[in-house]
Amino acid sequence: MRIVEVSVWPVVIPAARPAFRWRDGLLGSPDGDGTGAVLVITTEDGVQGRAFDPHGAIVGDIARRLLAEALVGRDAADRELLWHAIWELDRIEELPIYALGLVDVALWDMAGRRAGLPVHELMGTFRRSIAAYASTTTFATVGEFLEVADQCLERGFTAIKLHAWGDARRDAELACALREHVGDKVELMYDGSAGFDLADAVYLGRALGDAGYRWYEEPMREFSITAYRWLSERVSIPLLVGETSDGAHYNMGDFVASGCATYVRTSARYKGGLTGALRIAHLADAFRLRAEVHGGGPESRHLCMAIANTTYYESLVTSNPIVTEDCIGPDGAVVAPTEPGVGLPDVVEEQLDQATRS
Repeated sequence: MRIVEVSVWPVVIPAARPAFRWRDGLLGSPDGDGTGAVLVITTEDGVQGRAFDPHGAIVGDIARRLLAEALVGRDAADRELLWHAIWELDRIEELPIYALGLVDVALWDMAGRRAGLPVHELMGTFRRSIAAYASTTTFATVGEFLEVADQCLERGFTAIKLHAWGDARRDAELACALREHVGDKVELMYDGSAGFDLADAVYLGRALGDAGYRWYEEPMREFSITAYRWLSERVSIPLLVGETSDGAHYNMGDFVASGCATYVRTSARYKGGLTGALRIAHLADAFRLRAEVHGGGPESRHLCMAIANTTYYESLVTSNPIVTEDCIGPDGAVVAPTEPGVGLPDVVEEQLDQATRS
């Protein structure tokens, strides 16, 4: 099972139609198509492992300059050893946080293909289905948010998370209006996308707590754990922390130790692959905290099935009228993947299969 090749296949990421936006200050969807990349690791017996990332040019550069030299000749079964080797590369170059887990995801994918099993079964399956929540992008008005919420509930979602404008007072008004509109039985969450300082985070957090929101996610940049501890002491709403924090599992322990966390973020994308995501989930479980999986896609579906202390699958809703992922069932739930390996987004899988056939 020696690795003989590390390659990158460019893929086209079709532009969102219609385009969507995030809060003020953050870029929304690009005007045109983007370029992503599939990292492909091949062993001497021809078995491959694959992992996708939307940052095509950056991933290609890292693979050519660093990953090939670090991986060729190594045993692909040594996932733990190679996971540590990637973190050693990070010590030298400080890799982008989204690139730290690509090799790990590809190696898990290879292991699943070799075993003929979906990766959640290799990790240890906890459940076979999970409820999804509708995670909005940012719409223009309170009225449009309410329209989208109605469509989400009609579609079968039982929970909704807001990405709003990044204005504490305006966002508080939206949060209260949505609660009044949907009633007390619908679970609501709010994601600040790191848009606030402590003062505005406290103002908005108090409004969210009064409105009975389940969690308050990333209101501030996650550089200062002390600021999050101060926030937790000033608001009643539970905080969900650690989404994009550099250091992943290494500094998640400090978030937990500070006492600010009720929920922590875990993901393959920002936490060093599936191996890093499981580390964080198990750390949180030891302290009876929940580890919520960030973002959608194949890796997240596997994690949701394997992590006991997670609540929902996150499904992005970007348009009005809404269009939902094909994996969302009529009951608003996602079922466990059954194909071997991890899998790729459908549009990426189609391009890669076409490229390899030609």
